[in-house]
Amino acid sequence: MYDEIIRFIRKIYGTGKPVPLHEPRFSGNEKKYLLDCIDSTYVSSVGEYVSGFEKRIKEYCGSPYAVATVNGTSALHLALILAGVKPGEMVITQPLTFIATANAVLCCGASPLFIDVDRETMGLSPGKLAEYLKANSKTGDDGYTYHSVSGQLIRACLPMHTFGHPGRMDELNDVCTKYNITVVEDSAEAIGSRYKGRHAGTLGAIGVLSFNGNKIITTGGGGMILTDNADVAKRAKHLTTQAKIPHRWEFAHDEAGYNYRMPNINAALGCAQMEKLDLFLEKKRTLAETYKKFFDGTGIPFFIEPEHCRSNYWLNCIFMKDREERDRFLQFSNDNGVMTRPAWNLVTTLPMYKNALSGNLDNARWIEERLVNIPSSVVDIET
Repeated sequence: MYDEIIRFIRKIYGTGKPVPLHEPRFSGNEKKYLLDCIDSTYVSSVGEYVSGFEKRIKEYCGSPYAVATVNGTSALHLALILAGVKPGEMVITQPLTFIATANAVLCCGASPLFIDVDRETMGLSPGKLAEYLKANSKTGDDGYTYHSVSGQLIRACLPMHTFGHPGRMDELNDVCTKYNITVVEDSAEAIGSRYKGRHAGTLGAIGVLSFNGNKIITTGGGGMILTDNADVAKRAKHLTTQAKIPHRWEFAHDEAGYNYRMPNINAALGCAQMEKLDLFLEKKRTLAETYKKFFDGTGIPFFIEPEHCRSNYWLNCIFMKDREERDRFLQFSNDNGVMTRPAWNLVTTLPMYKNALSGNLDNARWIEERLVNIPSSVVDIET
């Protein structure tokens, strides 16, 4: 069976060479815009391509405001600050995620609280969250929710749209509204994904996108903050530029800021990539359907988009029967030049988070033990 899977993947990508997991595709105006940016000499954090990229993203996502950042991790950090997270407070997130999600919480001086995911979405479980808060929290005189054991104020909830598949955002928002907890969406992997017609990253108070080199579209490194609040967007842009007060020559700053602004040369690449995004998404959905048809005949489950979602299928996922079979397939496929990867080690197993508070994590552990990502680069498939 493993041989059959490898042959099928090689047939899709039409190569006998090593097949990467997800590589960028440059097939448009990337070189043209990069050269134009270089010729302008505005290659750093000031330039028309940065504002142009922000405009393209906000229009595509249906977000009133978009603020570009140097990478997705900086966008996450800043989004939590904008949500009011302060040192000593607590942020709810999920254990099945890339490490940057939890690291952004620590960057704020806050503590993560890990809640399990749903198997159907691989995203933070509204049911598990409601159950945990009912048993382990109390409402203070100020109307905010506090953890019963640690006494920390639970300021925000940071769900992540795993491998581009949106979670149950309506239910999650309902739970967080009840407990006066701000929702910040980690949509780093979800450009082009929609939940009930709305783009990922526009379903909470603040959303974050990533344009790392392994994403569907890339700026080399880059991120974006999405919000419908003008004041939040204004402060986001202010903080990304070292909180500098605008002046032609004076260097005055009114708070501690960050060098988080996306360089113009990265944004030039992003502007060109945005022109191809819909085409890339169409091809990725065709690839996912091709994989689904193949794996339906193998007895190996292929993960399909959750109910009410239109996913970008950033990284396609299959599930082996247990960890041992997962590891055998990972060994075989990588030995034969087809790059596959497991899910991340659960964040709660890492040394800096092993003592963090958490609920029951059975679903996350089940996924961690079985999931395999298979090659998902944009490819031309005849239908």
